[in-house]
Amino acid sequence: MSARLIRTLALAEVEQLIDWAAAEGWNPGLDDAAAFQASDPEGFIGAFVDGEMVAAIAAVAYGASYGFIGLYISRADRRGQGHGKAVWDVGMARLAGRTIGLDGVDEQFENYRRKGFAPAYRTIRFGGAFTCAPVERRELSIITPELLLQVVAFDRGSFPEPREAFLARWLMPPHSACVATSQGAVTGYGVMRKCRAGWKIGGLSALDDAAAIALVSHLASSVEGEVFIDVPAARRQFIDLLTDAGLRPGFETTRMYRGEPIPLAPELFGVTTLELG
Repeated sequence: MSARLIRTLALAEVEQLIDWAAAEGWNPGLDDAAAFQASDPEGFIGAFVDGEMVAAIAAVAYGASYGFIGLYISRADRRGQGHGKAVWDVGMARLAGRTIGLDGVDEQFENYRRKGFAPAYRTIRFGGAFTCAPVERRELSIITPELLLQVVAFDRGSFPEPREAFLARWLMPPHSACVATSQGAVTGYGVMRKCRAGWKIGGLSALDDAAAIALVSHLASSVEGEVFIDVPAARRQFIDLLTDAGLRPGFETTRMYRGEPIPLAPELFGVTTLELG
């Protein structure tokens, strides 16, 4: 068998990895690659044989203490040949010494537990046609450059480390983003992006259920088609509001951590992406 080369992915290869995710049914966004890579340009790792990518993983470092594993895929015709394990080992070594998070499907739960990951909380994907009328809320607005710094600071309440470079892309077109404010202070923000099917809202952070549902209503009412959001199962009142608006539960994942566990932040109502945390 030809020698295997493991290296950092270029942007075009991150795009290829996201196409693999689409083929797996993960329904990624249409413009995810550039924003994903901005989070940590060295954090996307692939295994190559004869110049072709055969497996890849995202092992993204945030700040000094946190990392996240996602987009862990082996090409269907090259599975069972050790390529997936090879990129996993390199990715985990890259994040050594940090708390490492991932969002695991039920089929991989025991596998990740054996690798040292412990469950923290369940996440449920809600989706469908959002039928609620837009919520009247004067304090909702687009995210201007002036508000961007405030939103980045607010995001620290729901994410373990700063992620300015990622948010600087994620909050801007072609994504739709809005911010809730009260007396000039940010009380929540939401982002929506076009996906292979429908639209996904995430991240969604807010100080309370009212701000969270107002953000969802504002975003969802601006598009046609289904919307999806990955919600921590503990957000029961917010879930009731989503179901009242026509969204229904779909598949579930488990947030798991290896290292010091990170409590569910009270501001977190919608996970940014299952691929990057």
